[in-house]
Amino acid sequence: VGWPVPPEAGSPAGGGSGGGMRAEEPLALVAPRAGAGSQGEADAAGEELSGANCCSSERLVINISGLRFETQLRTLSIFPNTLLGDPSRRVHYFDPLRNEYFFDRNRPSFDAILYYYQSGGRLRRPVHVPLDVFLEEIRFYQLGQEAIETFREDEGFIQEEEKPLPQHHFQRQVWLLFEYPESSGPARAIAIVSVLVILISIVIFCLETLPEFRQEPKGTQYGFGEAAPPSDDMLLLLPPPPPAGTLLPLHSAAGAGPFFTDPFFLIETLCIIWFSFELLVRFFACPSKPEFSRNIMNIIDIVAIIPYFITLGTELAQQQQQKQQPGSSSNGGQQQAMSLAILRVIRLVRVFRIFKLSRHSKGLQILGKTLQASMRELGLLIFFLFIGVILFSSAVYFAETDDPDSLFTSIPDAFWWAVVSMTTVGYGDMYPMTIGGKIVGSLCAIAGVLTIALPVPVIVSNFNYFYHRETDHEEQCQYTHVTCGQQRSPFSEPRKEDSNPSFSKSEFLEAED
Repeated sequence: VGWPVPPEAGSPAGGGSGGGMRAEEPLALVAPRAGAGSQGEADAAGEELSGANCCSSERLVINISGLRFETQLRTLSIFPNTLLGDPSRRVHYFDPLRNEYFFDRNRPSFDAILYYYQSGGRLRRPVHVPLDVFLEEIRFYQLGQEAIETFREDEGFIQEEEKPLPQHHFQRQVWLLFEYPESSGPARAIAIVSVLVILISIVIFCLETLPEFRQEPKGTQYGFGEAAPPSDDMLLLLPPPPPAGTLLPLHSAAGAGPFFTDPFFLIETLCIIWFSFELLVRFFACPSKPEFSRNIMNIIDIVAIIPYFITLGTELAQQQQQKQQPGSSSNGGQQQAMSLAILRVIRLVRVFRIFKLSRHSKGLQILGKTLQASMRELGLLIFFLFIGVILFSSAVYFAETDDPDSLFTSIPDAFWWAVVSMTTVGYGDMYPMTIGGKIVGSLCAIAGVLTIALPVPVIVSNFNYFYHRETDHEEQCQYTHVTCGQQRSPFSEPRKEDSNPSFSKSEFLEAED
């Protein structure tokens, strides 16, 4: 690329043939008349605009930090919407004294920028030029967003989707407050509170199963004819019914039994109040209700609070039934046993609240993306393990079938031993006793190590990719390039948020500004 030569200059500069030739010596160009100043720039721009078509073979010289490039006007006119392709934009960098365009920019990067014009749109980053520097040069020369996206795809970057924001100002502020902790200080405080509530809920879920915190009278016979097992952690939810034949007094405190006065229930209620409030606020402030409903993280939020309301409804229904039918019956006992089994399954769903932490943890998000990108490798791992389990469980069964003390009574019983051996866990509950069985066990352990080791490097590579992409993006958000004293051109592309109420990830930090 070279500086444009005004038409009044005699012969083309440098006397070379072919675009993109570097001029090692100053070109013998005729300078504009003395005192031309800005008038010379305007004349150069006007002459380029008028003679770009009739004199497309005319050459111009571009000086990149002291290194001169020479090319033809028709080469740059291929992309007229860029800084170099538009004469009205590049004229701001014209030096009338030297009859050349001067850019105080990165010199190695300009080889690729010039090749972009010469090749008709192929952008290749030089190996020794850092990625962030080259991206900054692309933006400076205004090659366009399409060129940036194509370059990022060629470099292996996944296109980052833009996150839409609500149209209304107050709704947008609320959405940023609850959805993006990095947008402001109050948003970060709300995120910290949410994480603490999630941790408290998980700790309560685990502590309430300890025998010291259970409310179960020993030796009490339940109405459905079965004694509650000592390890039943669901007795916390349901107050123990009286022995058969005992009348339940109808008093006003029946609704405020041990279930509603239990400290774990009260703490759980406070956590559910916060979860419900946060979910409802985010739902009414979200920019798109269908997209909000399809988001996997929002589905996890809903699943995390549903067990509480189902448990509460079941308890209220049982207490109402006890008021109406004080006497115990076998039919009622069977219904209570069924309700207890359902509640066990429902309360198990509460453990999914731990996934709510992924909303506030970059590490869990990276892990989720890694597993999503490694589904093919994980599928191959499971397939290889399945083949190994079938082969070695069959082999060890037939190797141990003649031993009367053998622990392998059938091939399906040997599946557990094969899985434990191939994953190198080895619980020791099942083990071969004969020489043939031990040989099979040794081969099973060796094959398990090799099978698991094959897809692991691919998974680790995916994790490193997402981890470095996240860290590089954070560093890029803090990177500021010195623009060499040049003011922002009035012809530069408008910012996205000026025309469309949507932010990319790097623009969230500017929301408050």
